[in-house]
Amino acid sequence: MSACEDTGTVPPPKPIRLTGHARSQLGYRGTSEQEVVETIRTCPWQSAEAGRLECRRDFALQGEWNGRWYATKQVRPIFVEEPTEIVVVTVYSYYF
Repeated sequence: MSACEDTGTVPPPKPIRLTGHARSQLGYRGTSEQEVVETIRTCPWQSAEAGRLECRRDFALQGEWNGRWYATKQVRPIFVEEPTEIVVVTVYSYYF
């Protein structure tokens, strides 16, 4: 189930910056920066490990990833909220 179905608090519109590690994971995980930003902007945030935050969003895929067909891709950014920006530490993607 996508966390976006929740009616939680909408996060404030701060700039979103991806660390070098997070940016390098995008292609490896099959996710775009736009999907990460959209997930953070539209889905409720939850606590994650080490004082970080996370959220999840399902995207219709209806296609192949790594030679296998999937209907859905779930994007899960891990990030911290700083006073002036949101910093994405890493990004996970799940296919199902």
